Amino acid sequence: MNYYFIGIGGIGMSALARYFKQRGDNVYGYDHAESPLTHQLEHEGIVVHYDDNPAKIPTDIDLCIYTPAVPRTTEVYRHMEARGVKIVKRSQMLGELTRGKRCIAVAGSHGKTTTSGMIVTLLQEAGIAVDAFLGGIHKNLDSNMLCQTGSKYVVVEADEYDRSFLHLHPYLSVITSTDADHLDIYGTHANLLEAFDQFASQTDEDGHIFIQSNASLLAAHQSFVLQRISNGHASCYSGKASNATHHASNIRIEQHGIRFDYTDNHLTINDIYLQSAPYNIENAVAAIAVAIACGADADAIRRGMAHFSGIRRRFDYRVCNSHIIYIDDYAHHPRELAAAIDSARQLYPNKRIAGIFQPHLYSRTADFYREFATSLSALDDVTLLDIYPAREEPIAGVSSLLILDNITSSHRRLYSKEQLIQHVTEIDCDVLMTLGAGDIDRLVPTIEEKLLNSK
Repeated sequence: MNYYFIGIGGIGMSALARYFKQRGDNVYGYDHAESPLTHQLEHEGIVVHYDDNPAKIPTDIDLCIYTPAVPRTTEVYRHMEARGVKIVKRSQMLGELTRGKRCIAVAGSHGKTTTSGMIVTLLQEAGIAVDAFLGGIHKNLDSNMLCQTGSKYVVVEADEYDRSFLHLHPYLSVITSTDADHLDIYGTHANLLEAFDQFASQTDEDGHIFIQSNASLLAAHQSFVLQRISNGHASCYSGKASNATHHASNIRIEQHGIRFDYTDNHLTINDIYLQSAPYNIENAVAAIAVAIACGADADAIRRGMAHFSGIRRRFDYRVCNSHIIYIDDYAHHPRELAAAIDSARQLYPNKRIAGIFQPHLYSRTADFYREFATSLSALDDVTLLDIYPAREEPIAGVSSLLILDNITSSHRRLYSKEQLIQHVTEIDCDVLMTLGAGDIDRLVPTIEEKLLNSK
């Protein structure tokens, strides 16, 4: 088969492209910009072009896969449409690939990628074969895709954007959070909750739903999840609330990591170590609960958590020496920002912490600029970049200045990317964080190099 991907450089799209390439198919794709990920795809034998030119598309394409992040007005999309080639969304293809296997789907406003990655590591450590399509680069795998012979499980990140996760019919579902987001799609938080409830209702009746104990969905009286809890096919988890079925206790902060105990109604696992941010305790509890449901034992879980190296751009240590600690994080929602900054405070008390944040989407900035400012005000020093528009056109009156004007820290500024690179080593801090889901990741290697060479 010959596959063509429109937006192949996206993290979810590239995982599918890698899967088909590993399977032995021919894979081609378009993306508007080169990136380390597209270069890696090319290194793996996938043909990628970067100009919106239909002449670069092979004539014998059997199936075209696209992401809504790329407008349908692109010439390559129009060309495939005009040729009559079958075109499917990424989410539709993911749904097809998970049929026939026990799908473990991780949904939520935050925490999807790390939780998914932890589940993969725990199952591997337990000797349970698994496939995976992840929304980030798993550092142990150095990939966002895993395909193992004989696997009956497949772990997928269930993306709520554009209701994509409704193409999935999981055996095990995880709902990490249901905070308001993607209101450009849903309009209201209530509509978002309705979609999460529908996602939960698609879970196999013999399977199980694991839901974070504070998720707004539990407050909805009509929620399908509440029905499942009553019949024993759903349960709550928490990072610390002992009234949740699955929870952590005896939490200890150690240098660059955390140690905790896990408890559920049947089992306690003591002394689990995770080299990660404190906010990931909750994700770890969810992953452990899922792994146990799949047959992993306590020893495998301890080993797996200790071996889990994390997800690239999720509290990702880039520099860690006696002069500076540099952490890169994908946080792009106010709750995620608050969690990342609070984790840095817990790990490095009495240190001066600075953050560089690139807002993602005009609509999200318009909806949450006050909340962004509140989260960022917990930093000692704040640098903002311009909004990364992604799929959106500008909105009149919406810019990073909306956030900047509401930040209470006296050390705050708005820089262009060029100004940031010029002045990054002048930021007075012990811990530096880059934060955001746009193209700020393109600056990370340069910032890392400058920090390493500045002392």
